[in-house]
Amino acid sequence: MSAHTAPAHPEYPDAIDGAVLKIAGVVVLGAIMSILDITVVNIALPTFQTAFPDASGQPVPYSTVAWTVTAYTLALATVIPMTGWAADRFGTKRLYVLAVILFTAGSALCATAGSIEVLILFRVVQGLGGGMLMPLGMTIMTRAAGPARMGRLMAILGVPMLLGPIFGPILGGWLIEVATWHWIFLINVPIGVVAVLYALWALPSDAPEPSESFDVVGMLLMSPGLALFLYGISSIPGEGTFVSKKVLIPFCIGLAMVVAFVVYSFRPKHPLLDLRLFHNRRLTVATITMFLFGAAFFGGLLLVPTYFQEVRGENTLHAAYLMVPQGLGAMLTMPVAGALADRLPVGRIVPFGLLLITGGMFALTQVGPDTPYWGFMIPVLFVMGLGMGGTMMPIMTSALKTLTAHQVARGSTLLNITQQIASSIGVAVISVVFTNNLAAKPLAGPAIAAQRDPSLVDKVGGPGAVQEGLTQAADAFGETFLVAAILVATTLVAAWFLPRRHEESHLLDDETQAAPVVLH
Repeated sequence: MSAHTAPAHPEYPDAIDGAVLKIAGVVVLGAIMSILDITVVNIALPTFQTAFPDASGQPVPYSTVAWTVTAYTLALATVIPMTGWAADRFGTKRLYVLAVILFTAGSALCATAGSIEVLILFRVVQGLGGGMLMPLGMTIMTRAAGPARMGRLMAILGVPMLLGPIFGPILGGWLIEVATWHWIFLINVPIGVVAVLYALWALPSDAPEPSESFDVVGMLLMSPGLALFLYGISSIPGEGTFVSKKVLIPFCIGLAMVVAFVVYSFRPKHPLLDLRLFHNRRLTVATITMFLFGAAFFGGLLLVPTYFQEVRGENTLHAAYLMVPQGLGAMLTMPVAGALADRLPVGRIVPFGLLLITGGMFALTQVGPDTPYWGFMIPVLFVMGLGMGGTMMPIMTSALKTLTAHQVARGSTLLNITQQIASSIGVAVISVVFTNNLAAKPLAGPAIAAQRDPSLVDKVGGPGAVQEGLTQAADAFGETFLVAAILVATTLVAAWFLPRRHEESHLLDDETQAAPVVLH
């Protein structure tokens, strides 16, 4: 059934009504907890070094505390592939409530950790719950929206996805400054309790499909394979090279397991990940576009606050404040892009957003040690935010429109895995490029260190040498922004193949087999 006939279904009205906003509130609350937690913990890593000293009383090495992030990411990678099957088997409402409970319990446990090893373990518990929240949220929103409102509701879900990396550091820095590191986890507890009660009240019951058997072989190949693959990629920035045992061994083993899963997945009737969905050309094009955009966007996003801290000497909290214009720009265009995605093909929307981001990235190649904030940085970041708001969620909307109600859970899982892999690859590539560019500038590293510790100025060669070193560091950022800009521009090639004519929705095609979610 096409999107033109959607209003004939009273359970799927065209307008955004209170019933569907009630469901959207549940999903957004869960997404906020999950995404904010990632960015809030990132800012707390230096604090963890001194909060958990080693046996000699010295700060724990940064490479050790970084495992609080890596362990969470690997737990996400382990559980995401199973989410589609579990949603069909147990129902999205039950599983969503379970995921929130698991995430909230993991948060409370993290706040009680007495050692870095225990904190890492509890972060795994958090990740097992957090990994299910986004794919389940996308499934719930898509089924509740129907074909006529999907773009507008996906735009609502996109708010925490785009704003989390911007406002997370502000929240984390403020909590650590006015309280203790425990509160970056404890703040999730009351939110989680509210989210559970809200979900039990607001989410409609859905019909699980217990007939599908669990793909054990697929799970044994995909979940650990994806975790090893991402661990290898995540180790690249720390090693500074791809040719390292810590990178190559898990990367190659993980890649081999993922490839084996791809070959195997076409055999069972109900595979862990249904790669047969890629027979749909529109889904394939949307997924490729989202992968390229995710790698470029998350990689490039890493550079801007780092520039503020390394070259301009801003502390983490001030750097986060300077990123706010980017979030404001996204907030302005996201609801507009969501409404347009319900009426126009995304092939006429997404390229404009990508052009704004590409232009912003190319503009940032001109940064220097004294680049004015209000005359250059703030306007550029605001324009990039405008582009961000019109890009990611319309792409996801296009992908999900191609699926029937029965396929939504599996499709949401595929999209979330794609995004997770893309962001990990993008961050790793940009980090290595920047590290190599910085290493090629002999005065850059010492100048950055002298800016943090003025007692080192004379060792660098005096104020003149420090200024020259900061200029070199800014050049390293500019050269890396150029790489990020080229990556975003590459996304335009894939976006050219997005639908440019009316998109037929298939969400209601199998409504005789899968009963629609009735909103009350």
